[in-house]
Order: sequence, then structure tokens, then C-alpha cells
Amino acid sequence: MSSVVLIAGNPTQGSRLFGLTQYATDHLALSGYDVEVVSAAELPAEDLLRANFNSPAIQQALATIARADAVILASPVYKASYSGALKTILDLIPQKGFQGKVVLPLFIGGSIAHLLAIDYALKPVVAALGGTNILSGVYAVDQWVSRTEHGGFELTQELKDRIDASVSELIVELERNAAFRDQDKPEPLVN
Repeated sequence: MSSVVLIAGNPTQGSRLFGLTQYATDHLALSGYDVEVVSAAELPAEDLLRANFNSPAIQQALATIARADAVILASPVYKASYSGALKTILDLIPQKGFQGKVVLPLFIGGSIAHLLAIDYALKPVVAALGGTNILSGVYAVDQWVSRTEHGGFELTQELKDRIDASVSELIVELERNAAFRDQDKPEPLVN
């Protein structure tokens, strides 16, 4: 089974971004995929900002990313770009760290005006990290995600449909890559 890592570039817990990421990871779980999470909010801030490669937490996060077959990059959009918290994680990833991985962006912003943040801010960085299979992803607007009285989130049906389509595309790519890897394995010798 392919492995998926979600890199959450939100510096705080409880943002509307987590409505998107929870919905996407639930969809993946229903399809039989486990998703490991690397969250900027849970990494030691000083180690992250100083790029402390000797930090056990940073080493564990990088190992999780390295062994993943797919990466979901989730971030709020500030001033037409992804968060600085996501950038600090991306800065730690080796030059070809996304090579051979399927990458799915999930972004949320205050208005539709920053829709192109995925194409113009994120995709060049992913490509510089060796990523060549970058899915179109989902850009959501804050108003499409509301908080429930029990602390969860409710997404508009249109947003759910868009996330479902993107996650389904991710699964198709993972299955295609797995079939290709299996095809390259030599046949076992039979006596």
C-alpha cells in the first residue's frame, strides 16, 4: 500500500484549513490509505526556524516525508502566497525530496483573488524539489468552511465535491505508480 504524508503549514491548530485536511484524510482512510501528518504547529519552533537538522523531531518529520509516495501540501494563503510555516518545512527538504512523489495542494484563503497562489507560489518550489507530478489541487475560500458547535467543521457541498475529485485523482496516480513499480520487479525464479 502506498504511503501518504500531509504537510500542514498552519502555525496554529483549529484553523479552517483543518476542515479541508480532515475531509481529505477521511476520504483517503475510506479508500484504505493511512495518512501521516507533519504539522508546522507541532514541530519545535526554534528547530524549524533554525533548520536544526540534528533535532529528533525534524529528523522524524523528514524521514516521514522521504518514505511517502504522495504528499498533500496544506496551507492558508497570506498575501498571495502559502504560509511561512509551510515554507520553513519545505526549506528542510532535500533538493530532490519530492522526486517520484505525487503532490496534492490544499489551500484556503480569505478571497478567491489568491487562487493562483498554488500555480505561481507553490508549484515552482515543488518543481525545484524534484516534484513533477503536481496535481491541480484545491483552493478554498474561508466562507466555504464553517465551524460547528462541537468544534468540527462543515464544508459546502461544492467544496466537498472538489476535494473528493482531487483525492480520487491522487488515488489514481498512486495506483498507477504502484502498478508501474510492480511491473519493473523481476519475475521470481521458479524451480
